[in-house]
Amino acid sequence: MMARASFYRTLLLMIAFILALPWRAGYAQSTGREYFKETGHYVEGEFLAFYHKVSDPVLLYGYPITEQITSTDGKRVQYFQRARFEYNPLLPEGQRVQLTPIGKELYAPGVAIRYYNPSGCRLFTSQNIPVCFAFLEFFEKYGGVAQFGNPISSFEVQGNIIVQYFENARLEWRPWMPEGQRVAVSELGRLLFDKKQEPIQALAPLPPPDRAEPIAPLQVRVSTVRAVTNATDRQLVFVIVQDKALQPVRANGKLTVLWPDNTQSVYEFATNENGLAIIPLEFSNMPYGGVVFIYAQVRYTGSTILEAQSQTSFRIWY
Repeated sequence: MMARASFYRTLLLMIAFILALPWRAGYAQSTGREYFKETGHYVEGEFLAFYHKVSDPVLLYGYPITEQITSTDGKRVQYFQRARFEYNPLLPEGQRVQLTPIGKELYAPGVAIRYYNPSGCRLFTSQNIPVCFAFLEFFEKYGGVAQFGNPISSFEVQGNIIVQYFENARLEWRPWMPEGQRVAVSELGRLLFDKKQEPIQALAPLPPPDRAEPIAPLQVRVSTVRAVTNATDRQLVFVIVQDKALQPVRANGKLTVLWPDNTQSVYEFATNENGLAIIPLEFSNMPYGGVVFIYAQVRYTGSTILEAQSQTSFRIWY
């Protein structure tokens, strides 16, 4: 009776642990993770919180063009059309995501336009660089130095447009746009991505969250309720199947158990909507001290076929 009570206590603890795993059930949007269909990428966690701190993130940052990646400069980053976010774990919580000084990184002098009107400009930095007129209005409306950094150039002509570089961005003048929309933040994200020689596959879009197909490769975890059992006893095997984005996957599988008495058992199983299957084992008179080896093979069949495998073991003690 005591052994059975111990088994069920362990079972309840194991189920509690399984339920506490960070499931992303279904493929619905959830707090802390957002999918942008415009570019096919997700923003999540502290990067998403930082993105939504500003009043108009699409205007200032654009849409994501990568997932979070480890950059060739060693930083954890995410690229957007108009910016790059970088993560610094040494900073206080809530301040760990910062803007890469993308303007500084990419600035190359163009044809300078020497113009200054005290009534329509403000001077910044020890070099007294002016920000003027519509650029100044846009600059002050959307966060000033705290958002864009200090100016590092005055008006310049680059590629037949008038621009001005700031530490964290570049503003450009679009006279063909309607009144009030003629100043825009330049799309420098891809230019910095190329300059850093980031892996091109990081630009590949991901399927939307309401998709039916999992993202390859499958990830399989196999575990048992107990690491040690009696020679005559029962055991539960848990199989968890997720895709690359840690979304649960419904899959069919085969569990092969190699017993220490040199016999073999095979069990068919299917994971549920949470990507979980529980397979009960019962056995008797196994050799003391023997090891039971468990191999799980899973197969997802859809428009593509995905397969994966994993293994675990437990010991017969007495």
